[in-house]
Amino acid sequence: MNIKKIDALLKKGVNIPNPATVFIGDDVDIERISPEGVTLFSGTKLTGAQTLIMPGSVLGYETPVTAENCLMGPGTKLHGGYFQDTVFMGDNVFGSGGHVRKGCILEEQANAAHTVGLKQTILFPFVTLGSLINFCDCLMAGGTGRKDHSEVGSSFIHFNYTPNQDKATPSMMGNVYQGVMLNQRPVFLGGQGGLVGPVRIAFGCISAAGSIIRNSELRCDRLIMGGTMRSGSVQWRPGIYTRPDRILTENIYYISGLYALKVWYRFIRPLFTWDWMSQALVSGLQKNIDLCIQERIKRLDAFGDKLKQSKEILLQREKGQGSQAVAVHEIVLEKLSRASSIFDQAENDLKTPGPDGEQFIRHIDTNISHNKKDYVGFIQGLDESISIMGSTWLKGIEDRIVGLFGLDV
Repeated sequence: MNIKKIDALLKKGVNIPNPATVFIGDDVDIERISPEGVTLFSGTKLTGAQTLIMPGSVLGYETPVTAENCLMGPGTKLHGGYFQDTVFMGDNVFGSGGHVRKGCILEEQANAAHTVGLKQTILFPFVTLGSLINFCDCLMAGGTGRKDHSEVGSSFIHFNYTPNQDKATPSMMGNVYQGVMLNQRPVFLGGQGGLVGPVRIAFGCISAAGSIIRNSELRCDRLIMGGTMRSGSVQWRPGIYTRPDRILTENIYYISGLYALKVWYRFIRPLFTWDWMSQALVSGLQKNIDLCIQERIKRLDAFGDKLKQSKEILLQREKGQGSQAVAVHEIVLEKLSRASSIFDQAENDLKTPGPDGEQFIRHIDTNISHNKKDYVGFIQGLDESISIMGSTWLKGIEDRIVGLFGLDV
């Protein structure tokens, strides 16, 4: 415990009802903790030089909270659990028993009830998670407000680890290029169900309670029903991928969406900062989207290594003679061999917004005036033609990356 830092926080005006039970790490910069409406309840433990706590935040109201290098926007409420390298953009509520690991982003008013596990997860505004949920390696958008939000029902699981021991399994509910406009139909994933990643689910879709979703649904406004597998026993061929082309496709669409979101965070989000704390919050947002992209590329590389082994197993079993399955492997491996140069090109291309982006950015910058603190309200108040302009800009970014892999756009 750093008693001097706790004393300094108390003098600043931070509410610490039981100072003897609070731990502040030596690496925490107390200047990055606002005194305005901030409360640190018993059992709160703060570590990490990046720690940022903005006005109105409350930690540990239900059970102890450990927050390591987390950035908490205005009105963040973490009721209990462990939180690491995560950005909360503001007005977020997370119930007790949370276990949130690095690479997560919860945008404004995204919430979770008790006992929820996240890692490399991005939730757009209003998205709500019920209780007893494992939702790692996902991006979820959709909804227009707290009464019209995308939701994941209690006891839901995103299955993100395969029998072939890889995690090239990210799933996307909604999309980035329309989702950032905060005007799309919500997605509802029924409780006691699951997603077998990687899949994509379109806006307006709902899954019936207890359903296990194994395939993408790219049509909007669909009711998805899926029961448990029929009893049986078949031969298992360890190390062999049966649908590598699908895995590649879903991963590339996911990564291209992250690149579009990176551009949004680079050029649009900084326009909604009003002081050094809000600027630090957006800086954390930009760092985390880079973490998310790096994680997905790393997992895709690992999938490629395993796919080479899968091809060799197939050739050995077929005594060196090619088959359709081998041909599919070869096509996917050829595309993966170009991945590094494609992603490097994307990083270079996205340093500037391009003509379409410049026009959209100019409109935002010109009209934002005194609305810098109301990101959600401003974006939702855009004329439809302007929203379409922004979506077209971001869709173009995604399409360029997808097209370089020879996939349908």
